[in-house]
Amino acid sequence: MTTVGGSFYDAAHRHHSTVFMPSQRALSSSPSQVLRRFRVVFNAIRNHFHQVEKQVGISAAQVWALSAIRAEPGIGLGGLAGRMDIHQSTASNLVKTLLRNELILVEKDAHDKRHVHLQVTPKALILLKDVPGPFEGVLPDALAKLDAQTLARLDHDLSLLIALIQADETAGRLPLAQM
Repeated sequence: MTTVGGSFYDAAHRHHSTVFMPSQRALSSSPSQVLRRFRVVFNAIRNHFHQVEKQVGISAAQVWALSAIRAEPGIGLGGLAGRMDIHQSTASNLVKTLLRNELILVEKDAHDKRHVHLQVTPKALILLKDVPGPFEGVLPDALAKLDAQTLARLDHDLSLLIALIQADETAGRLPLAQM
């Protein structure tokens, strides 16, 4: 197996049956080639979100929140926000929607009424059985499969790109499904 700049391609091979090895041309990519790769990534993310919403009737962000609550019964709002790496107000909005749809139960903390404990309902458990693909989405799932060196290089390179386009980094705390 060809290794380019670390063991990413080895890691990809372990997780996928088909791996497309980069050609020598890909090592000296043009801006248009990289742009096409961004489009492929964005399209895969969008398709996953649409597939989830079509199949289960709620957004992918709501599915991720439900799966996090199911994985940690009694989790609080701050814990949910931390687990999803989103702002607490965004987590609060997700919780309100899930509560309105009767997918979670919210129980106030016995000692501090400002804190809540979240639980999934039986309705949510049934819904989660029908969810296609990774609950957190295809991008977080793929990033978690990258080796540390590749992830660090990607983080560094994306920070350079963010600086060049002068993007608002606070947008990094919004779930992709809500963008």
